[in-house]
Amino acid sequence: MALVRYEPWSMLNQIRREMDHMLETTGDSGESSAIATSDWIPAVDIKETKDAFILHADVPGVDPKDVDVHMENGILTIKGERESEKKDEKEGYKRVERQYGAFYRRFSLPDTADAEKISAKSKNGVVEITIPKKEAVQPRKISVES
Repeated sequence: MALVRYEPWSMLNQIRREMDHMLETTGDSGESSAIATSDWIPAVDIKETKDAFILHADVPGVDPKDVDVHMENGILTIKGERESEKKDEKEGYKRVERQYGAFYRRFSLPDTADAEKISAKSKNGVVEITIPKKEAVQPRKISVES
């Protein structure tokens, strides 16, 4: 008898993810974006510093050239695919916990983000995206003449 891991919320989470993708919109127009399917969702950390926003996405096992990062209309998109490995079943035992297939994440950027200077690099399965902030316009004192 094989042991099966019981996850009571997995089906509900899958339905929620599918509904999120169906209802996703672009910009303020309210038009539906092209539906992108995602087999798994990489974990992401977002950090704000004085000069930039730094996003770390965990994509182990994905070749950096297979990760697509682009920015359009204030939306940063990260997508790619992790290819599945061939699994051999021996003596009826099989366990696959890592997820494979396409991934897709989108983030709305604040107005302070400088879209022209976004950079991305990958190291040890973590994609680091640096989104510099625009230089702030310094307030200027205006003297009132009498």
